[in-house]
Amino acid sequence: MSAVLQQKNRRSATMAALLVAGMIALGFASVPLYRIFCQVTGFGGTTQRVEAISTDMVATGRDVTIRFDSNTSRELPWNFAPEENTHRIGIGERQLAFYRAENLGTGPVTGTATFNVTPLEAGRYFNKIQCFCFTEQTLRPGQSVRMPVTYFIDPAILDDPDIGDVEEITLSYTFYPVDDTAS
Repeated sequence: MSAVLQQKNRRSATMAALLVAGMIALGFASVPLYRIFCQVTGFGGTTQRVEAISTDMVATGRDVTIRFDSNTSRELPWNFAPEENTHRIGIGERQLAFYRAENLGTGPVTGTATFNVTPLEAGRYFNKIQCFCFTEQTLRPGQSVRMPVTYFIDPAILDDPDIGDVEEITLSYTFYPVDDTAS
């Protein structure tokens, strides 16, 4: 085999190896990148996280019903439910809701909540100031806790022709156990 052909083969093998390595790196980066994209755009019903309600935000006088939904993974021995199934709130007004979780297991269990809203277009306008979903939650056996969610609906929703006439938004949480083997 000639030296030129060997050099071309090595170059092709190197390019193939770099392509495989790049695809593996992209695979690992895709989940965090997708999560960031959803948080920025509200895509897929992802709600927005804010530090506080803007002081210049004014309640619009228009109400919307917020429906609360809860789900728990089969692997998590918890009872998890909203204290109230619905709130009727003014768009632009800060509200506080509570969920309750109880560990039915025999040992301490740590869980983490995923969340979204429907209709999906409402995600970019649903703002959470404080939420139990921002951190992992650990419950001792038999422990029951109230978990707060402080939120508001941005009045900019009224200017969106695709969602501005919405009358009901569902806020849904699903709790999963935290995988202890990863630590």
